[in-house]
Amino acid sequence: MSKRSTTHSTFVIERDYDARAARVFAAWADKSAKGRWFGPSEGEHQLDFREGGREHLLADVHGAVYTYDALYEDIVLDERIVFTYNMHRDGKRMSVSVTTVELLPAGGDKTRLRYTEQGVFLDGEDTPELREQGTKEILDKLGEAVKQGAAV
Repeated sequence: MSKRSTTHSTFVIERDYDARAARVFAAWADKSAKGRWFGPSEGEHQLDFREGGREHLLADVHGAVYTYDALYEDIVLDERIVFTYNMHRDGKRMSVSVTTVELLPAGGDKTRLRYTEQGVFLDGEDTPELREQGTKEILDKLGEAVKQGAAV
């Protein structure tokens, strides 16, 4: 792939969790809870979860330094989170994305999470397929954290 390339992609992932929306939402909003499922267990993590707030994650993964920087654009308690984020590997921008997390009733005390990401993947540094696979793994970890009571 050319060094001056862009690949645009949108993907949607749905997961059903055996927990109320408030518990799933708290797993995103609380730094301690989010640290149990989002990203590597070691590294620098800052979270200011509010509209206009930012999140920063810096971690060494298999010898490469990854940086995640997000801006929370819209938050509706227990229902919706909209954020923009960019990813860097070893100082090179990999992608810029707009993401929406929706928490929907799924019967009883269950919640359906719908994750929609619209991204531009830059200069061959990442691909939509790899990002989607990684996001699925992260959302599976979220499900385990919620099941184990990591969220409020």
